[in-house]
Amino acid sequence: MEPSAIDGLGFAHFLTQTDGVGKAVLGTLLLLSVASWYLIVTRFVANALAQRKADAFLRHFWQAASLTEVEASLRAQPADNAFASLVQRALDAMADSGKDNLAVAGGMTEYLTRTLNNEVDREAAASEYGLTVLASAGSASPYVGLFGTVWGIYHALVQIGLSGQGTLDKVAGPVGEALIMTALGLAVAIPAVLAYNAFNRRNRMWLARLESFSHDLYVLLTIKTGSSGSATSSATARQD
Repeated sequence: MEPSAIDGLGFAHFLTQTDGVGKAVLGTLLLLSVASWYLIVTRFVANALAQRKADAFLRHFWQAASLTEVEASLRAQPADNAFASLVQRALDAMADSGKDNLAVAGGMTEYLTRTLNNEVDREAAASEYGLTVLASAGSASPYVGLFGTVWGIYHALVQIGLSGQGTLDKVAGPVGEALIMTALGLAVAIPAVLAYNAFNRRNRMWLARLESFSHDLYVLLTIKTGSSGSATSSATARQD
């Protein structure tokens, strides 16, 4: 192959030679790449901020003198992380204990347990945001790229056959250009798969920590309720 012909080959040449199907494949890969990187960046930043806020809240929570102090701080500054929301929901549930409705018909402890579990489930659902797109990009992009390669090779061979020049130097260039599609598919898939695994691991650790804190909070609230009930019974007995 002449040097001038070699210099003319490349991705730009491939774009000018490919048809509508090839351009559609490239557009799909570009869309998957943009969506993946958008989710990777935004989820990373969101997770880092959530971790920082949660750590600050937990330090304040365990250093507080009582749950009353925590409740006052939550009134002054609304919950901005999953742990603060869990405490707020639990305190609201305790405040609803005197109401006569179906929510607390099964007993205060049952209602508190249900409230805490629902809040953990809500956070679990929220933490799944974007993972489906990353999983889809990681699993589908290689096949999309492979389809583009097969289509590009087919298109190149048809053109070579029509030209009547089937020598190796005429085939190698277009086929090599078509392989760019497979490389692009892998370039989209690899970051998506790595990010999906990293976010999955983060979510497992995050939810395990949240569930552990939920148990601690349940114990604190039920002990407080039990102590209040015992004190009320003792006062009533003394009055009698």
